[in-house]
Amino acid sequence: MDSAKLVYMANQIGKFFAAQGEEAVVAGVADHLKKFWDPRMRAQILAHLKAGGAGLDPHVRAALERLAL
Repeated sequence: MDSAKLVYMANQIGKFFAAQGEEAVVAGVADHLKKFWDPRMRAQILAHLKAGGAGLDPHVRAALERLAL
């Protein structure tokens, strides 16, 4: 899948959780990606993050950094 599409999808998930507060956004995005994204999709967006993470919203970036641990 195209990295730009994954960034868009991850940012949309972040927007969904935004009303719940900063920590809820990070936790919610990380949990959603872990539960519902195919491992190949997660690996690709984590590679995108490692390459600089262009286009990622700050909360989504934080969620991905949490997943990368």
